[in-house]
Amino acid sequence: MPQTIKLIGTPMDLGQSRRGVDMGPSALRYANLGQRLAQLGYTVADQGNVEIPVRDTLPPQGGLAYLPAVVKAAQSVYEAGQQAVSQGCLPIFMGGDHSISAGTIGGVSHNRRVGVLWIDAHGDFNTPDTSPSGNLHGMPLAALLGYGAADLVNVGRPGPKLAPEEVVLIGIRDLDREERQLLLASGVTIYTMRAIDERGMATIVREALARLSHLSHLHVSLDMDSLDPTEAPGVGTPVPGGLTYREAHLLMELLADDQRVGSVDVVEINPILDRGNHTAHIATALLASLLGQSIL
Repeated sequence: MPQTIKLIGTPMDLGQSRRGVDMGPSALRYANLGQRLAQLGYTVADQGNVEIPVRDTLPPQGGLAYLPAVVKAAQSVYEAGQQAVSQGCLPIFMGGDHSISAGTIGGVSHNRRVGVLWIDAHGDFNTPDTSPSGNLHGMPLAALLGYGAADLVNVGRPGPKLAPEEVVLIGIRDLDREERQLLLASGVTIYTMRAIDERGMATIVREALARLSHLSHLHVSLDMDSLDPTEAPGVGTPVPGGLTYREAHLLMELLADDQRVGSVDVVEINPILDRGNHTAHIATALLASLLGQSIL
């Protein structure tokens, strides 16, 4: 695992209708993410924020009207991810909504195959044809596998960035009807909350890592709405019945033990909806566990 971490703020708020998620990078900085990781022995370099268009300067209808701006921003984070990996660093992309992952994962996989652990309440596997809302933060994983708007699919380099056998979803519990059909047909591995309830987090994570054993690098895309809203209230699309605090930490601890994680997204923190920056503090603690902090 690289010993230099690059923090890359991505204040994206164009992928969904609720305002405030653009303050996620500031919330993580205020929660002392950089200092927490430095205490673990890493060299931490904060790269500032990728430039994102101000929402109020764009078409008021939102949704798919924001596609050109989201594609442009995704291109910027693609380049930031590619550069960080080429320099031997571990990039942590601080979102922002989950649409950033259409660029981040493309960038970190530019010169190498990467396995992705998509930790989320949602599948993010809609396309413009299947999405009931048209919100772009519900489409990045589909785009990474080649489905949906061509401009989003082709960010950074033409075509899909991931193959189905390189993707594992964990914590899923809220899917749109047509999204569910597309996701099932895609061939990716999906662990719903029912699977976690029945089999336990440790079994699920070890099985997921075995499914990705053919890959030397892993990317963790952590959507904070994967946790139960009682644990992480500061998210725009909360869904009851999510991961507990300890389940989430165990997931991160087991990924840390595996030692293949080379890049991370942490997304969907909305301080406006939060209580005392609690969700950003939880995210900071989870990232510390992912990067090696242990009880003993």
